Amino acid sequence: MSVDLQNLTDNARKTSVEVLNALVADGIAVSRALKQAHWNVKGPGFIGFHELLDQVKARIDDGVDNLAERVQQLDGTAISTVQKVAEASTLKPYPTNLVKLDAHAKAVAEILREYGGKLREGIETTDEAGDPNSADILTAASNDVDKDTWFVSSYLG
Repeated sequence: MSVDLQNLTDNARKTSVEVLNALVADGIAVSRALKQAHWNVKGPGFIGFHELLDQVKARIDDGVDNLAERVQQLDGTAISTVQKVAEASTLKPYPTNLVKLDAHAKAVAEILREYGGKLREGIETTDEAGDPNSADILTAASNDVDKDTWFVSSYLG
């Protein structure tokens, strides 16, 4: 059963579903990149960074869940299969040849910055389309990503 969204135009719904689904794909790509780093990082400071990556991933996953649930509220279909995410994500691929902590910290900070920028674009697009609630959900996700970017970047010295 969908939420009563009578005051949203069809364009606002359509725009928000498209924006949200694109960000679901990018968020899932970030989540998998975090696991890549988590499983493969080595070096001084390993355990702290390893544990931080788990915390960051949990926040990314919660944000993605909120985005996907908003798609459902808007009578859309959240798209999240691995195959569709691989097709839809616009983020730069995470390198799979990294081992050293500083290299992972740099790569994770970069992908978080890129995702954060896309979330901010989504805030503007959904708000301009007339869906401030989707913009609010994206704002919450963006705040978490910005904070996590700061945490990860602290490993860069």
